[in-house]
Amino acid sequence: QVQLVESGGGLVQAGGSLRLSCAASGRTFIIYAMGWFRQAPGKEREFVALISSSGGITYYKDSVKGRFTISRDNAKNTLYLQMNSLKPDDTAVYYCAASRRGLNEVVPTRAMDFWGEGTLVTVSS
Repeated sequence: QVQLVESGGGLVQAGGSLRLSCAASGRTFIIYAMGWFRQAPGKEREFVALISSSGGITYYKDSVKGRFTISRDNAKNTLYLQMNSLKPDDTAVYYCAASRRGLNEVVPTRAMDFWGEGTLVTVSS
C-alpha cells in the first residue's frame, strides 16, 4: 500500500554530518505519523525520532536530542533526518517508517505500519 525508500547513508568520521531521506509512494494519503528507527549490529531495533502528520510536532530519543533533526515535506512525500555531531555509537542501519495513526497514538507504542529496507550509516572514530 505504501512504499518507503531510504537514501543518504554512508561512511562518515565522528563529528561529521549526514542527511537521510525517505521517499514515500503508493497510497501516501493514508500516512499520518512518520519516524526513523535504527538497528545496530547485535542489537534490537530502536526508535530514533518521530514526527506528526503536519511536521509541527517532533519527538526524539534522548541520546540524539540536539544532534538530530527530523522533518518532512508532504508536498514531496519525503521524510528527512539531519544528523550532526555523529558518534561511533550512531552506527546502525537506519529505517524509515510510517503509520496510519497520529503521533499521539504512535509515541507510547512506537508501532508503525510500513517500513523501508534501511540505509547503513557507519561512523568511524
